[in-house]
Amino acid sequence: MSLSPEQARALSPVALAYIGDAVYELFVRSAFLQPPKRIQAFHQQVVNQVRAEQQAYQVQRLMPLLTEVEQDLLRRGRNASSRGPKRVDSQIYQQATGFEALVGYLYLTNPARLVELLSTLNLGSEDPGSDRSISS
Repeated sequence: MSLSPEQARALSPVALAYIGDAVYELFVRSAFLQPPKRIQAFHQQVVNQVRAEQQAYQVQRLMPLLTEVEQDLLRRGRNASSRGPKRVDSQIYQQATGFEALVGYLYLTNPARLVELLSTLNLGSEDPGSDRSISS
């Protein structure tokens, strides 16, 4: 499915985040296919990368690479986010939702740009500063 930027911007940020969540998880699953490993280890690697805290960390890594339009989509997604689960700080959850909205938007409008951005992420690295505040 391919949409024009105008059609994609007409979708709610929550809808973009919904599709972006699935797309990002598929990207991460694909990234960890090699070398072969037990399913439990594979699953744990994926879960570590798709959790809200890690997505918020990835937002910070991507910010210098984003265009104004992409930053606007990120803000729209962040601002549309609800409180989220109790285990996650609301600011982190909002950043993660913004990340997912951006992924969803790019998946629908510019898959090549999405691959370009996601390929810059070092998926094997964990957030070294789990108590670091996420900027708005």
